[in-house]
Amino acid sequence: MSTRPDGESPDVSPFTGNSQRVGWYRYYFANDRWEWSPEVEMIHGYAPGTVSPTTRLVLSHKHPDDSESVTETLDEMRRSRSPFSTRHRIVTVQGTTREVVVIGERLQDNSGELIGAQGLYIDVTDIPEDREAAINAAVTERTESRAVIEQAKGMLMMVYRIEAGPAFELLRWRSQETNTPLRALAEQLVEDIRGLQLAEGFVPPRSSVDRALLTAHQRVKSRTDQDHC
Repeated sequence: MSTRPDGESPDVSPFTGNSQRVGWYRYYFANDRWEWSPEVEMIHGYAPGTVSPTTRLVLSHKHPDDSESVTETLDEMRRSRSPFSTRHRIVTVQGTTREVVVIGERLQDNSGELIGAQGLYIDVTDIPEDREAAINAAVTERTESRAVIEQAKGMLMMVYRIEAGPAFELLRWRSQETNTPLRALAEQLVEDIRGLQLAEGFVPPRSSVDRALLTAHQRVKSRTDQDHC
């Protein structure tokens, strides 16, 4: 996994066209310190570079009806220091309500010590509810000729109810953070989610897909190591 304990930006450019959709963040346990990308800043309604995130600021933007559950998730993340994901609403500085998916994984320093959490904010506001049915239909129309990356994107669109751009950014983020070839990662994720579909139903729980997404690179490496034996 790629780590940036020195404060440098991750090797990812979250946006490809659909601005204010995907951005990164980091949280450091030792001093309760946050960092976020200009895109996350804009999702919250701020101009890039105008505000420094703090726990108090981050929580102040949570929708009143979601604030308690998000606070509990943050407390659990600090306590167990385990990966997590949540879908909730935020209120921007202008008073606009937006819906976001937040995914987090462990952040380690160069020695392997666990020092915090890092991940993505995905703005899923304004995605019509009836689009989920269309996404489900598209996912079922897989053929042998369809690119595996497109399959993985479609599955992420279905589970997280996001559009194609953010779905691709999720794949690219994991590819770059874990130094795993994008195609190999997508192939593994498709295999994992198909297994979840058989075991848990056509649309598996998001928590199960979270685990698959955050650990797919480990299975790719294990398979590669076996092939080289």
